[in-house]
Amino acid sequence: MATVNYSVPDDVRDAFNKTFKNQNRSAVVAELMREAVERVERKQRGREAIDRILARHANAPVLSSEEIAATRKDGRP
Repeated sequence: MATVNYSVPDDVRDAFNKTFKNQNRSAVVAELMREAVERVERKQRGREAIDRILARHANAPVLSSEEIAATRKDGRP
């Protein structure tokens, strides 16, 4: 297991220590770090998905309003 040292503002340290006074603060920090990593990874996956959608959109055929309306009409019973 690794040891890390971070500087944080005193008010943040005090609030953290007060909030988690009866808990294993190392475990709390580790869980918060895991959540932060997951959040960044989720954002990255979202950006990649948007990029894929936009790339597909750029290559999609361009149809006129009339062509879209005709396609809709043809597909209905």
